[in-house]
Amino acid sequence: MACVLAVRAVMPPPSDMVKVAIEWPGANAQLIEIDQKKPLASIIREVCDGWSLSSSEQFGLRYADGPQLYITEQNRGDIKNGSILRLAISPMRAARQLLERIQSHGIDARLEALKELAKLSADPSFATEFIHTEGLGTLARLVESGTHFGEMLAFTLTAFLELMDHGIMSWDLISVSFIKQIAAYVNQPMMDVSILQRSLAILESMVLNSHSLYQRVAQETPVTQLITHLSNQEIQTYAIALINALFLKTPEDRRQEMASTLAQKHLRGIILNHIIRGNRPVKAEMAHQLYVLQVLTFNLLEERMMTKMDPNDQKQRDIIFELRRIAFDGDSDPSGTEKRKAIYTKDYRMLGFTNPVNPAIDFTQTPPGMLALDNMLYLAKVHQDTYIRIVLENSSREDKHECPFGRSAIELTRMLCDILQVGELPNEGCNDFHPMFFTHERAWEEFFCICIQLLNKTWKEMRATAEDFNKVMTVLREQVTRSLAMKPPSLEQLRVKLCSLSYSEVLRLRQSERMSQDDFQSPPIIELHERIQPEILELIKQQRLSRLCEGSCFRKLGNRRRQEKFWFCRLSLNHKVLHYGDLDESPQGEVPFELLTDKILVSDIKAVLTGKDCPHMKEKSALKQNKELLELAFSILYDPDEALNFVATNKYEYCIWRDGLSALLGKELGSDLTRSDLDTLMSMEMKLRLLDLENITIPEAPPPVPKEPSTYNFTYNYG
Repeated sequence: MACVLAVRAVMPPPSDMVKVAIEWPGANAQLIEIDQKKPLASIIREVCDGWSLSSSEQFGLRYADGPQLYITEQNRGDIKNGSILRLAISPMRAARQLLERIQSHGIDARLEALKELAKLSADPSFATEFIHTEGLGTLARLVESGTHFGEMLAFTLTAFLELMDHGIMSWDLISVSFIKQIAAYVNQPMMDVSILQRSLAILESMVLNSHSLYQRVAQETPVTQLITHLSNQEIQTYAIALINALFLKTPEDRRQEMASTLAQKHLRGIILNHIIRGNRPVKAEMAHQLYVLQVLTFNLLEERMMTKMDPNDQKQRDIIFELRRIAFDGDSDPSGTEKRKAIYTKDYRMLGFTNPVNPAIDFTQTPPGMLALDNMLYLAKVHQDTYIRIVLENSSREDKHECPFGRSAIELTRMLCDILQVGELPNEGCNDFHPMFFTHERAWEEFFCICIQLLNKTWKEMRATAEDFNKVMTVLREQVTRSLAMKPPSLEQLRVKLCSLSYSEVLRLRQSERMSQDDFQSPPIIELHERIQPEILELIKQQRLSRLCEGSCFRKLGNRRRQEKFWFCRLSLNHKVLHYGDLDESPQGEVPFELLTDKILVSDIKAVLTGKDCPHMKEKSALKQNKELLELAFSILYDPDEALNFVATNKYEYCIWRDGLSALLGKELGSDLTRSDLDTLMSMEMKLRLLDLENITIPEAPPPVPKEPSTYNFTYNYG
């Protein structure tokens, strides 16, 4: 044993040497050590010499498992000890051979070539060579000819999309005839689903990557036809993604026009009935597209939100006159100008404007600008009884508890714009859509009308005065955000939830949350807390390690969300090895260790980095541009100076792995999830331990020990 230990101590594995197996069809595999300092061409030449193969420049190395990517000077650092590689023809030779086979006259040979091309096109090295041999032009001509259908066309479109996603060739170089042919596939009602999916994805990429192509695609692809595809569950995600892309790239002065067209074609109702209330749950990508549509729709309000009222514009002033007329209908206008002005000032004060002499000034601050006035007019005209009741109920009070309608409506509009982030661009990776906004054509206005009634109700419950205005708005914001978090399926359900969330209920929830966060401060309770906490932390630690043993799926960053690649990682049951490997799609259930060909010894892990410190940042510009993904990124640094990069699928998985890796390294568990779990479990455990002490005052100091009794004659003799 001493000799073995001595050998291990004297001969550490060189950091620039990697042991791999290399396969070649019909021959025994070569087990070799790759010197990472040597040129890749020299290594390939030595491998070819081992099998007596000439012209080594016509060969390359690829991974035998997973995506089977070619190994280049740029990515050779990713080769791990124990990797299985395969000697293959070089990317240039493969590109030329495939191009020849694609142009052959045999149908079967061409189909097999296109099938192989669709798989190889994801490889950057191959894609570069294929594009340089004018391969993209050949694929475009195959599509433009209109003579290919079924599988052959599906493989052609898949390869074309994969090749373009590498960003080697500009979308602006695509011909008009190609666009027309792709649009024709989308416009045909009985087209094959796989072809429709790829055609819609190609058109979406055109719109997002080229302004000139946006105009052509918008011209060739009627929105009416795209909306008909929403009834097909297999392609509805692709269809709404293209609708969103067209909506996003439409010039600002024409977005209202496009929104009107979508409304006329009943887009909202179709989404509600076929997607939100369909017979399948809304998946993550569809939830993201619905969120994007929700954001783009609310952003139509930005122009009015940022428009100041012109106090000298008579048309705008007439809207304020209309609010007064509806509220105080029946009051005859006085004849004299001065008298009329005094009456108007009194009425505007009763309407709750901050500047009753000239209420137009109230709408000169942006946000909310003219949007607040639009909301008030909608309430006055569509929900007239509610409007009159709110105004008269508060204008007739003489106890200083009146709720100023005008000021409240303006501040409420500003608050709702802030909550729903009106004017902000959609956030990549966010799925936070609200089903209720798809249940009404005027969802924004109806949302305002519900909230203004809640504001009036909360004002009365709080017995508020003008000095309490900001306090009431704070409570109202809490009521609205708590209710939105429950994702009510309809506006009526929102109304019910808001009504149940009274001021007293808000106070109760605050108190309950405060009690769950704050421990009793008496010394015995503090001592009990300190005694229990290590047990709870150990419980959390074991749970995290158990989850790592089950494993998780992680995403590989790509240019297209719907074509994400995945890989899986899990911890061995003895907590000594991390096993990982690539997958073709997101797995359903546990992945066996046998399928995970790569591994890292836990003892080799040096550190775990998160966020901007990750090596991701040097390689993936997508992470720099996307705060959502950046918050889910972490990396394992291990011997010899290598990194394994992770992008978790959600915040929960990120916290689980961050905690689990910290536990393996003997470090503190510092994630938000640990703090939340610790608070919850500590609160439950403390309440269980103190269950018999309910409603009993706990003394600050222990009670004094009583004196010994004079006799012990009170003892009971069981004999």
